[in-house]
Amino acid sequence: MLPPDDPIFTGGLQFSGIRFPPSRPAGGTDPAARKRKASGKPNEVLRIARALDFAARRHAAQRRKGEAQEPYINHLAEVALLVAEATEGKDANHVIAALLHDTIEDTGAKYEELVEAFGAEVADLVREVTDDKSLSPAVRKELQVEHAAHASPRAKMLKIADKTSNMRSILASPPKDWSDERKREYFEWAAKVVAGCRGVNPWLEAQFDEAFSRRGEIA
Repeated sequence: MLPPDDPIFTGGLQFSGIRFPPSRPAGGTDPAARKRKASGKPNEVLRIARALDFAARRHAAQRRKGEAQEPYINHLAEVALLVAEATEGKDANHVIAALLHDTIEDTGAKYEELVEAFGAEVADLVREVTDDKSLSPAVRKELQVEHAAHASPRAKMLKIADKTSNMRSILASPPKDWSDERKREYFEWAAKVVAGCRGVNPWLEAQFDEAFSRRGEIA
């Protein structure tokens, strides 16, 4: 998640002229899905797949602004993978929230929509890591630093994974219009945010530290 003036990724709604086929309801309409719902045993693999589909459709018109112009879904998939590995695949809701973590902020998805499709636990986590876009980019960046230490453990992990993915992107495919100074400034700001998030998962923090240690590769 980045303030709108930081062009690592394209932001905002860019769906003009694009028609999306409707997603299947999260609860499913087939008898097997109804049976799972009635039994209280949701299929977690199916829920994750539907979250991936939801995120891919919502972010379909967005791309990273690095030289490679990668689809934005690549970032979401990387954040979700980092969370899945950090939790050893034991927290499906955390992985789902990772896939959806930018949907409210960058696609116009509503909190209530996420509650209906994926449950309040997922929606609450997505909302917790969503910036208030009515604020200026500078204020939003300051608030990320200030609020990091007070976030829930799951939100802290999402923030660490998000910043790790962003730094890797800057190193692998930086925006053409970013100066080296601006790249270094992002790394330093990310480190300030993550400083308030430490103590939740050593493995995930090590992934961030490894990416941060490569800041010397910036010319």
